[in-house]
Amino acid sequence: MAPMRPRSGAASGGRARRGGLWCALVVMLLVDAGMLADLAFPLPLPDPREGGTVVVASNGAPLRMFADREGIWRHPVDPGQVSGLYLQALLAYEDRHFRHHPGINPVALARAGWQWLREGRVVSGGSTLTMQVARILDPPKGSSRTASAKLRQMARALQIEAHLSKDEILSLYLNRAPFGGTIEGVEAASWAYLGKPASRLSRAEAALLVVLPQAPSRWRPDREPARARQARDKVLARMADLGVWTRAEVEDARIEPVVARDLHAPRHAALLARRLKAADPDRRRIESTLDFDLQRTLESRVASYFSALPARTSAALLVIDNASMEARAYVGSVAFADRQRLGHVDMVRAWRSPGSTLKPFLYGLAIDDGLIHSGSLLVDAPQSFGDYRPGNFDAAFRGPVTTATALQLSLNVPAVDVLDRVGPARFAARLAHAGIDLRWPRGSRPNLSMILGGTGARLEDLVGAYAALNREGRAGRVRYRPDDTLDDRRLLSPEAAWIVRRMLEDHPRPGSADSFDESGRARVAWKTGTSYGFRDAWALGGTRSHTVGVWVGRPDGTSLPGQYGAITALPLLFEIIDALPMHASDARPAPPPAGVARHKVCWPLGQLYEATVPGACRRRIDAWTLADVVPPTLPERDARLWSAGLARFDVDAVSGERLSANCDADHPRRAAVVARWPALATPWLSVAERRAARLPPLADDCLDDGREGLAELRIDGLHPRAILAAAPGASSGLRLRVRALGSDARIRWLLDGRLVGESVGSARFEHDFGNPGLHTLTALAETGAWASVEFRVLK
Repeated sequence: MAPMRPRSGAASGGRARRGGLWCALVVMLLVDAGMLADLAFPLPLPDPREGGTVVVASNGAPLRMFADREGIWRHPVDPGQVSGLYLQALLAYEDRHFRHHPGINPVALARAGWQWLREGRVVSGGSTLTMQVARILDPPKGSSRTASAKLRQMARALQIEAHLSKDEILSLYLNRAPFGGTIEGVEAASWAYLGKPASRLSRAEAALLVVLPQAPSRWRPDREPARARQARDKVLARMADLGVWTRAEVEDARIEPVVARDLHAPRHAALLARRLKAADPDRRRIESTLDFDLQRTLESRVASYFSALPARTSAALLVIDNASMEARAYVGSVAFADRQRLGHVDMVRAWRSPGSTLKPFLYGLAIDDGLIHSGSLLVDAPQSFGDYRPGNFDAAFRGPVTTATALQLSLNVPAVDVLDRVGPARFAARLAHAGIDLRWPRGSRPNLSMILGGTGARLEDLVGAYAALNREGRAGRVRYRPDDTLDDRRLLSPEAAWIVRRMLEDHPRPGSADSFDESGRARVAWKTGTSYGFRDAWALGGTRSHTVGVWVGRPDGTSLPGQYGAITALPLLFEIIDALPMHASDARPAPPPAGVARHKVCWPLGQLYEATVPGACRRRIDAWTLADVVPPTLPERDARLWSAGLARFDVDAVSGERLSANCDADHPRRAAVVARWPALATPWLSVAERRAARLPPLADDCLDDGREGLAELRIDGLHPRAILAAAPGASSGLRLRVRALGSDARIRWLLDGRLVGESVGSARFEHDFGNPGLHTLTALAETGAWASVEFRVLK
């Protein structure tokens, strides 16, 4: 039997299976080789935790860029943050098949190679966008146009496509493409060359930034605007040829000039940017709440405003939105790079003496406690609080004043008096609860000096507290980033906050005759402060929509003589407020809360006008009160003084003499009352007011009732209505020696209302009285006893 032969079909099938196996084996070997190559030559992707950082304003504009270790400036973006026109031009001009190829485009490579062989030069490039990314990530050591360099780029391109999505590859190009000098990435280039974000590019601008990475040194618009325009127009022509943009759109784009700009790294809000970067060092893009245009405007104003101030002077300002507590402008120093002014020191967060800036919160707390209202009678006169004897900034005293006047004029003695009644420790605790951190000298604790600046505070904390006056009493931490938590803290009741704001708001601007301003400018509740020795000048104020704080001084803590809040910081405060966007409500007073009422009260008792005994109302005062609570005039602090209030007694119905409980004769009696003023206010009262406050003399046959009042003082050494002149040829001027007789207490001497010295008991007091004109010398004892003499000094 002949042997069987295999069928031809079976043979061909076997060969096909063997061929398939060989193909699979080759593919597997290629895959394995690729995997081994991938492991041997890992993709050099940039570490997202490394690189430069950019801090941006609320509109995305860069405030400050921090270069990476190599000095490269980048502004990270993703494709969704870049103009669609730019992406159209980039993909059409550089790589039309980017979304479809595996990293290399064989057709484009073949065409480029044939043109190179035929012409002997490069006519068109065959690189894909992925290959360009490969060249950026793994730059060749020599020329990028050699065959070996191209093969290396192709291998890397395939590797990149295996690891990354198309959007990730595109993002790498958008953030790493070279644009000349130390600028990388389209967003950094857009801000550097065009002064705008890459999301707002025109067609002409998009074309310019598309072509610039091809020759960033030759086509930089800041150096070669003509060449840059020629390269841009080449891209525009290609867009028209491809039909991506119409001919009309391209012709309009050609008209747009290429503007040469000087390149400067942005450095706005430099100290805040440094602060935000330090708080989050790994973040490459940090968003802030600042208004870019406002920030630039105020930086320029501050630099101009303080250019004429003495050497080493710096300043800080902070503007916040009341509703959100977000910072809108932040200037930490006059000039960041100015070494003489210590411009690197951030004075927004520096600890400084707050001067009188805490007074509004003290009066607000006292209103909440029911101690005072806006029209309460406070006494601005020399007083001792233990060993503490405060004076006023101008050394003058004004006698009886309202709470509103004491706050508006920043009088020191009334504030210390109120703090003594509220309690320094309690006041400090309330401030701390509301977020106003205070710093005390080592070993010290809250004391009466804190209300005059005897502590440390920060501008940002004060601004956050002043916002409470327009936020129904809620203070808060200033927010510098949109994702910062809104931290509200109760500082005052809504009613007390409104009353304090109204008192400050009713204080006219300097140079204005009235608090009402017909020009339609914003109504501002403002307060100034100056620390001891002219080291710190403050101005804080707010409208219903914004709160602003200004500090001026020397960062090293040295004195700045003659510079204080009202003349140095306040004018800038109003400049800033007038530059802010004004809401319609800013020009109108806020309506009072339901718990606030306006009443007429009577001095010296402090009672409602309608509830005051007839004849006891010496002055009628308009006052804002809380919950219809009208506290009487505060009692005297010193038990030796009589207490302000209503003195009730009997008098003889015929003679009018005062009667005590024990009189020899049988007098016809009738009841009488006298409204008495605080003893220390007496020297400032009118003659009629002093006469009305005196008790009638006691009848001769009555025993002493202990109500005679204060012993009178007498000034010895100066006669009333004396006319004085210095001796001819005298070099020392007119110097007098006087003394006060009638008291063993400490005596304060006031010349025309200003404190000029002290003595004890009948000890002599010497002073120069050289200024010509009419003067009044007053001796005021701690007991409230006083004497006053008028005299004239000739020229």
